[in-house]
Amino acid sequence: MIKTGIFGGSFNPIHNGHVALASRILKEAGLDEVWFLVTPQNPWKNECDLLEDDKRLELVRMALEGHPGLVASDFEFHLPKPSYTWNTLQALSAAFPDRRFTLLIGGDNWERFAHWYEHDKILAAYEIAIYPRKGSKIDRRSLPANVRLLRTRLINVSSTEIRQRIHDGLSVEGMVPPAIISLAKKWYGEFLK
Repeated sequence: MIKTGIFGGSFNPIHNGHVALASRILKEAGLDEVWFLVTPQNPWKNECDLLEDDKRLELVRMALEGHPGLVASDFEFHLPKPSYTWNTLQALSAAFPDRRFTLLIGGDNWERFAHWYEHDKILAAYEIAIYPRKGSKIDRRSLPANVRLLRTRLINVSSTEIRQRIHDGLSVEGMVPPAIISLAKKWYGEFLK
């Protein structure tokens, strides 16, 4: 079985924190690959704030070039909206029976996991790896057997801040992978007008 981490997100836009975190998770969680599942519509977020799906996916693909084991995926583009994690995991398992999927989520999402659609089924069927998020306090001893808290460092960069900086005409150097700077500035600059 190919051990595959599912790192879902809007990636609006992808930034250095996403790439560094996934690289660390790949090693620490003992995964063969981490798939960046670009989400067309997150049930927790407002869709009108998102750059077009294909553009966000292209930025993710460009950002991950040269990072072995990190893969951009449009799998959720072909599923009904909104993108509920349980439905996505079930569809992935059916489409890729040679893979064992681990759900990768931030501590903030774990804290509200009980409110997720079919959260109990996710817990029963999949491993979950939690990465720390600022302000989230998770007691490792209280986690179910198939859920583990990873030791990854907190990375203080956000897509919201990057969009605001682009809107304000400020530099995003050091915040996003160099390969996507010019295209991110162009696309988000047009989108945020």
